[in-house]
Amino acid sequence: MRKHSLTLLAAAIFGLAASQASAADLPRKAPAYVPVAPPAPLYVWTGCYIGANVGAAFAHVDVTDVTTGVSGSRSSEASVAGGGQIGCDYQFYNSWVVGIRNMFDGTDIHHTRTFTDPLLFTGAGSVETKVKWFDALTARLGYLVAPNWLIYGQGGAAWTKAEATAFDGFGAQVGSISGNSRTGWTAGGGVEWMFVPHWSVFLEYNYMGFGTRSSSFAVCPAGTCSIFSAKANIQDALVGENYKF
Repeated sequence: MRKHSLTLLAAAIFGLAASQASAADLPRKAPAYVPVAPPAPLYVWTGCYIGANVGAAFAHVDVTDVTTGVSGSRSSEASVAGGGQIGCDYQFYNSWVVGIRNMFDGTDIHHTRTFTDPLLFTGAGSVETKVKWFDALTARLGYLVAPNWLIYGQGGAAWTKAEATAFDGFGAQVGSISGNSRTGWTAGGGVEWMFVPHWSVFLEYNYMGFGTRSSSFAVCPAGTCSIFSAKANIQDALVGENYKF
């Protein structure tokens, strides 16, 4: 009886080993495919931003006696300009970026020029011009030459506050205009580099024209009055930094 039981046990062990060997010879089922999401782009231009800028600006101011046609046109000395900007961009077709931006900069562009008008001044008078600030609201379109390098052009509306003060040959003030801002247009372009995600620096040039909106004021030395007209064009070159959120 015991011998019969041992025989059955040996047969069972042999059968189990044989079944395991056969199972090992069967092809194994491949693991299920799990799709992997592509990595998010490192540089994203869609979004809004805020930043600061600093640079140089100068103006060409034209002051003309409307009565006699005598002009005192001259370019002003360059001055530091600086301020801030805020805007939003949208990236499309991978390599194109469109956006809108408002930039406000303060400055101190000023110059005094001699104004020789024999029918108005006894000797030579002078006109001092100042530009206190400028504001530009622009749309821009750019192309990504690399994922983090953007070349762009822009254009839109501009505003400025320009003052003009006339003095006679003895240094007494005989006329001035100030207070109201003037409206014009602007165009420019630049390059922007996103050096790390969310942070970028840019370099750009802008031209602002206010020739279509002249400012008139009366100049009255020694009781004789004439109407003067003043208009200004501004150029600036600046660098800035943006934080994109």
